[in-house]
Amino acid sequence: MLIEGSQSGGALMTTTEVENFPGGITGPEVMDNLRRQADRFGAQFITDDVTRVDLTNQAKTVWVGEQAHQAHGVILATGSAWRPLGVPGEQELLGHGVSSCATCDGFFFRDQDIAVIGGGDTAMEEATFLTRFARSVTIIHRRDTFRASQIMADRALSNDKIQVAWNSVVAEILGHDGTVVGARLRDVHTGETRILDVTGVFVAIGHDPRSDLFRGQVDLDDDGYVTVDSPGTRTNLPGVFAAGDLVDHTYLQAITAAGTGCAAALDAERYLAANS
Repeated sequence: MLIEGSQSGGALMTTTEVENFPGGITGPEVMDNLRRQADRFGAQFITDDVTRVDLTNQAKTVWVGEQAHQAHGVILATGSAWRPLGVPGEQELLGHGVSSCATCDGFFFRDQDIAVIGGGDTAMEEATFLTRFARSVTIIHRRDTFRASQIMADRALSNDKIQVAWNSVVAEILGHDGTVVGARLRDVHTGETRILDVTGVFVAIGHDPRSDLFRGQVDLDDDGYVTVDSPGTRTNLPGVFAAGDLVDHTYLQAITAAGTGCAAALDAERYLAANS
């Protein structure tokens, strides 16, 4: 049984080309292939959100609404969620010029000046994708070098539509009549501020693990990631395994998430065989 949430496919459904996955493929194509493979092997799909869990007994219980499902083995693969900036104007203007998904919302910013906040691979991908629609894209980064992979950084920096505000952070997102009209930037060295005139702000500063559902049952590290018996996928609870971005704060790649998913399936299979 696969409980895939109210929106199937996860984070890869909002990406374009997956550079770290063999074959030159898009995120939605990867997920469609994986879903069809699971279906071919007889998986049962529930397209709804898990509301609570009890993983402490031999028979684990997972609730979807009021419906309880029991299993002797559970794989946790809830991934991660985008991390907000936490600055004035962000929440108020979310969906009205503030976004975390270029592939979802980029079309609405055709021929406009927009900003992308971040310095990793996600920020580079978002900025590059947005040049298909925007007049200009400004990447706002708190340091003087990107932490993104070289290929992703080079692709962004070589794009004529992309410019970079180095050593800068967003202090406030400015709105007028309910929509974004600019961002107040602060220089991290001098403290000086200036207004960047943009009508869209895309936040790409990282992700936080979706582990709140399991807090108090499986062990988490200080950042909220589920801890596993590396190089395996076993948690502190017998019969409970974890994989993907829920456990990985180092690599954060589609191909490594898929690899740990495979490992979790093998670990679960061996556990069930040994405890049947």
